[in-house]
Amino acid sequence: MKVLKKIAALVIMAITMLTVAACSNNKKNTTSSVNIPKNITKKTTITFWNAMVGPLQTNLQELTKEFEKQNPNIKVKLEYQGSYEDIKSKVQNTLQSPNNLPTIAQSYAGYLYTAAQGGYLQDMTPYINDTNVGWGSVSKSNINKTLLEGAQIKGTQYGIPFNKSVEVLYYNKTLLDKYGISVPKTMSELKTAAKKIYDKTNHKVVGAGFDNLSAYYTDGMKEEGYNFNSKINFTGTASKNVIKYYADGIKRGYFMIAGSQKYLSVPFANEQVAMYVSASAGEAYVKKGLNGKFEYGVANRPSKYNMARGSDIYMFKHASSMQKAAAFKYIKFLTSKSSQLKWANATGYILVNNETVNSAAYKNSTSIKSPAILEQAIKRLYNFPVTKNSETTFNDVSSILSGILSQTKTKNVDSLIKTGKAKFDSDWKQ
Repeated sequence: MKVLKKIAALVIMAITMLTVAACSNNKKNTTSSVNIPKNITKKTTITFWNAMVGPLQTNLQELTKEFEKQNPNIKVKLEYQGSYEDIKSKVQNTLQSPNNLPTIAQSYAGYLYTAAQGGYLQDMTPYINDTNVGWGSVSKSNINKTLLEGAQIKGTQYGIPFNKSVEVLYYNKTLLDKYGISVPKTMSELKTAAKKIYDKTNHKVVGAGFDNLSAYYTDGMKEEGYNFNSKINFTGTASKNVIKYYADGIKRGYFMIAGSQKYLSVPFANEQVAMYVSASAGEAYVKKGLNGKFEYGVANRPSKYNMARGSDIYMFKHASSMQKAAAFKYIKFLTSKSSQLKWANATGYILVNNETVNSAAYKNSTSIKSPAILEQAIKRLYNFPVTKNSETTFNDVSSILSGILSQTKTKNVDSLIKTGKAKFDSDWKQ
């Protein structure tokens, strides 16, 4: 019996050792499955689907030329695809023929949720940790942690943040100074200041507005203690508080929405609205539209939280090892300290590289005003939740709210919110 027990024990021990060895081999294989060349030893072309237009495209082209000069073996084909929604649609339509996908693409994480689930995206972690094409570790990358986490899908680092923005308050400094009105720091102060402007101008100038109604609602719900997800009750007290804050202002005349104009920068330049909340990345357009007509100012969004928006860069698995290594070197270049300074100072996008946030070269920008105040905005950052249908629902909130706010003067708001709930709930269930 003792002999049998010893044999049994030896058998169990052997099985255990084989299992451990197998697990170790699996881990090793998983790690080594990503072949990352040390150097780009031959001419390599990568394609970059992007959504940059106007001055943004110009600045991206300039950075790309600088990168190609430093890396003569790498050619970057910048392929403009339209909006982020257009990129999403094109990616979705190309998944059936993955070899036709680009090497990298600009996108929101939520737009690539299906691609990630289908195994079409490349996990960036091995490239981040690589000491040749990457940084060696996440900490050595100096990429803002919150922004980096925002480019994850179900915990996997599929993206690297690039052109990120936050919302800021653009205001007519000349007008506010004329009537002795302080720049609002809270939503309550915004409401009060908007009322004063509307009254003091004899109802000729609307006090304030919000460009992105989806962001308005999401940030508002965050202030109320709710993350944007399918559990939100659109007709609940918190949701009604957020919607009615804006609806009351529309009804009484001191708030406005962009409507068919799409952006409030137009009525702002025409001195029809004194303040509006919009993306920091839009400052170049604001400045150009004013053409020195009056002095404008930029302040932090008057709220506790500020949702990070803008896109990240994602890589597709189908690309060759050399292409993926070249693409990551390009991403590393775009997120470097020097590139980020040029990009942020020229465009109004926030810095994704921590090294540059407190630098005088950034804060003392003479081209735009937002860099001077964005250090505080970055401290208030939170990420938009990346879940199935989150991005689609988020986008639809804009049309839902627009429908409610545009009818608030003639119809019962509670009834309009109830109608909006049906669309809101159905979006989550697609």
